[in-house]
Amino acid sequence: MTAVTPLEALSYHLLSAHLLQNVILAEWAPALLVLGVPPAVAERIARLPGVRRLTRPPVALALWLVTYFAWHLPPAYDTALEHPATLLHLEHASYLLAGSLLWWPVFQDAPHRISNAARALYLFVAFVLASPVGLLLALVPDAAYDYYVEGGGLWGLSPRSDQQIAGVTMSVEQAVVFFGVFAVYFFRFLAEEEREGIESGER
Repeated sequence: MTAVTPLEALSYHLLSAHLLQNVILAEWAPALLVLGVPPAVAERIARLPGVRRLTRPPVALALWLVTYFAWHLPPAYDTALEHPATLLHLEHASYLLAGSLLWWPVFQDAPHRISNAARALYLFVAFVLASPVGLLLALVPDAAYDYYVEGGGLWGLSPRSDQQIAGVTMSVEQAVVFFGVFAVYFFRFLAEEEREGIESGER
């Protein structure tokens, strides 16, 4: 995936590149993977042990948030970068898995079919709860990760400037992705309400 692109090499020098890699693995790629699963295959997956529980919206969201926040804590983040052959791969795999759980209730009806209104609310809550990571990185006065202070740097960017770019990029990306999909389900919900209103008026 991102390991065979220039982004992989840049991620060892720029926090902004690494965070972009993380959001691809935690949000974009899982969304596309889950969206691409045919309904018949999704129903078979839903019958696997543990899937029903893990894909319940509150559980899926909680697991994704814990994964997201835990790996962005400075000790975990720095340690993973210092051990790319083991911990960094574990980090990326956990992002992909947790992200797939996050998006499953949005794009798949099995094993939990939820309404368009519930999907829109779910995405709104996910954005609100995840957004502090990017905002904090953009606003804190000091560089958060020692790895990029000691061994990072590229193109004349200071660790602080790189972190500001990373935080703003993450915040904008999450706003675009989550609110884009939120809008789809929100307008579907409004269309349903309008259709039901028209049908009620005709009776």
